Amino acid sequence: MTIRRLRTDDAAAFQALRLAALLDTPEAFASSHEEERHLTLEAVAGRIEDPRDPGVLGAFVDGQLVGVVGLSRERFAKMAHKGYIWGMYVAPAARGLGVARQLMVATLELARASAGMFKVTLIVDAANVAAIALYESLGFVVYGRESDAMRIGDDVRNDLYMALSL
Repeated sequence: MTIRRLRTDDAAAFQALRLAALLDTPEAFASSHEEERHLTLEAVAGRIEDPRDPGVLGAFVDGQLVGVVGLSRERFAKMAHKGYIWGMYVAPAARGLGVARQLMVATLELARASAGMFKVTLIVDAANVAAIALYESLGFVVYGRESDAMRIGDDVRNDLYMALSL
């Protein structure tokens, strides 16, 4: 397995995996397949290589993108010491191989290497026991819970807010 920062030439692979993620686990993402399926490759490439952010990492097995996670920095100067993790997803065929852990470890290394970043946050579906256990094993702590954070049809989802001081 190879973990590396995604580049603009990875846009098509990223978009395909992201759209699959939005269908597979809609409760894990604020966005939806319907909202992202019409994005151009240029828009996706811009998201991957936004110069204001540390980056989007991808996990590759046999040259195929099987997992992704993004790390962005808060935009306002008074909050720029904080990063936030978004879009974590591992394809079903690659689960159980340690992909998520390797992606998170690499993301935390990227955060620590980002000048002036002292804290990272993330939001996770409160029912995603495996993800919560992974994040806690890496030192994240829950600092808040939002009931009725998301609705997918009649399904009401709750979110946990987690943070890690770097």
